[in-house]
Amino acid sequence: MHPGSIPGEASKATGGATRHTDHAGNIKVDVMFDFARARRTMVDCQVRTFDVTDRAVLAALEYLPRERFVPEDKQLLAFSDQHIVVSEAGHAPAEQGRFLLAPLIFARLIQALDLREGARVLDVGAATGYGSAVLAHVGAQVTALESDEAVAARARVLAAEFGEGRISVVTGPLAAGWREGAPYDAIVVNGAFEAVPETLLAQLADGGKLVGISGETAAPKALLIQRAGASTSTRTLFDAPAPVLAGFRAPAEFVF
Repeated sequence: MHPGSIPGEASKATGGATRHTDHAGNIKVDVMFDFARARRTMVDCQVRTFDVTDRAVLAALEYLPRERFVPEDKQLLAFSDQHIVVSEAGHAPAEQGRFLLAPLIFARLIQALDLREGARVLDVGAATGYGSAVLAHVGAQVTALESDEAVAARARVLAAEFGEGRISVVTGPLAAGWREGAPYDAIVVNGAFEAVPETLLAQLADGGKLVGISGETAAPKALLIQRAGASTSTRTLFDAPAPVLAGFRAPAEFVF
């Protein structure tokens, strides 16, 4: 919660002003909220302190208006160190809808890819496209895969505004990847998976890397998996709790 908000009240960003509705239904409008300053604080106090040093990644995070990629009533939370749900419609109760990963976790995943200019990247579970926009601003050509058509529609609008002409938003089952654009130099899974996503690994180019969060154990870990010919190698990056992305739950085991 932003320091200017009041516990127990709903907060909403309207333009650059902060609007609060208290329990009695009274609306209070505070001074203009400085989103640019909030982004700088996010970068300096969260991302840099989590060992993110890549200048291109840091510049993209500070430049892109993360608040535009979340629902209006969550704009003040856009810069907090938590995952932000951007859509819950159409998802099973056990799922957490579509979300943006916490900035520090996402930034460190992207840094681990060490992307070169023009790298072909598949962004799985792109949601409203914030991660795709960051990838585009560090020089990647991005295929943003989203299974929720309504969320994808919003991602297309934002990609047109912030994607530098480098983002193509497509829709389909997340776990199936997007074979039409394969092979990819990198694949980003925006959430946890309960089993190694072999279908996605098959869409990597030789030497390509996949980053995501393994939820196979009670202590989720961010992983980097790199393809070398027909084999892969896996490196654990850091502890990273995150919701399981839709379509990436392990099949239930049959018990006699």
